Amino acid sequence: MTDPGELLEHGAITVKGLMPWSSNKTFLVEVRLEDDTHLAVYKPERGERPLWDFPPGLYRREIAAYLLSQALGWGLVPLTIPREGPYGAGSLQQFVDANFEEHYFTLAPKPEHRDRLQQICLFDLITNNADRKSGHCLLGPDGAVYAIDNGLTFHAEPKLRTVIWDFAGTPIPAAMQAALRRGLDGGLPEALAELLAPAERRALEKRTRGLLRHGHFPEDRSGGRYPWPLV
Repeated sequence: MTDPGELLEHGAITVKGLMPWSSNKTFLVEVRLEDDTHLAVYKPERGERPLWDFPPGLYRREIAAYLLSQALGWGLVPLTIPREGPYGAGSLQQFVDANFEEHYFTLAPKPEHRDRLQQICLFDLITNNADRKSGHCLLGPDGAVYAIDNGLTFHAEPKLRTVIWDFAGTPIPAAMQAALRRGLDGGLPEALAELLAPAERRALEKRTRGLLRHGHFPEDRSGGRYPWPLV
């Protein structure tokens, strides 16, 4: 069995089709290396819809989100690498064979997912996620919840839009605070830092330190920090 990272990095890419309901061109692809195959999600820069507030290259933020999740030891984001594909440079992410009937609103009431969803909530707070829809939380075949579609992240200005407000005002668990502190020790990993502008790196560290000082999940008194559509 080929290592998933090696498969994504070196395998031949065949486009299977466009993913539905995506604002940018997002492709389901098959990646083959010798006798091993795996499905993956390919997001080329060429397929990105221009935005007024985010520069081109959203795929780099997908990769940065994966690297940060790994640095925290949480494994929230499926394996995501930079890759030259059929439509140019982009991100290639391991496909999660999820139960697509499940999403944040169906998972949140289930106690077994509470810790994982709290991690995703914290992750979105420090990355300043501008688009955490309910359908971006996938229940994988291993029973873990994964956070996908992380392209609108790491902006230096406040952009938070998320459906995850169930933990507002509650204490951040000590183990999660410890993970955030470890993530700041010695600065950001070099591969992650290279994907962000200096102002974005400073803002990431400032948001994280602010959460640690406060010690609680923040509240949204405006009621306006939700994405659309919600799912």
